[in-house]
Amino acid sequence: MTASLSPEIFWLVAVTLMTGMVWMPYIVNRIVEHGLWTALKNPDTDTQPKAKWAQRAEAAHKNAVENLVVFGVLVLALVVTDTQTAMTATAAVVFFYARAAHLVIYILGIPLIRTLAFFIGFLAQMVVGLTIVGGV
Repeated sequence: MTASLSPEIFWLVAVTLMTGMVWMPYIVNRIVEHGLWTALKNPDTDTQPKAKWAQRAEAAHKNAVENLVVFGVLVLALVVTDTQTAMTATAAVVFFYARAAHLVIYILGIPLIRTLAFFIGFLAQMVVGLTIVGGV
């Protein structure tokens, strides 16, 4: 069976893949700071990375996962209810790039622009959600 992906599903998969790779930089940092064997053991939850960028990378990963849950449910509900529109397709693209920007900006430690990127992603989620309930 060959199924054509809706744009929203395509971008959901792209966001999911991106989110699934965000752990890599801070784990590499953990290996550098603590050695391979220590990094492979269960992490001590009280041990924070020494590098500030790695601390921000962990926080960015957590934030990305939290937002993926919201976006994923909205996109799946959109597809199940067959309420996709050109606007929801655009919102899915905007969400992907806003989240990509948020990750990079968060890791670099640029606060105001990070919040702006987050808010743009939030607005994209709201477009999808409001479309489902007939508000857009």
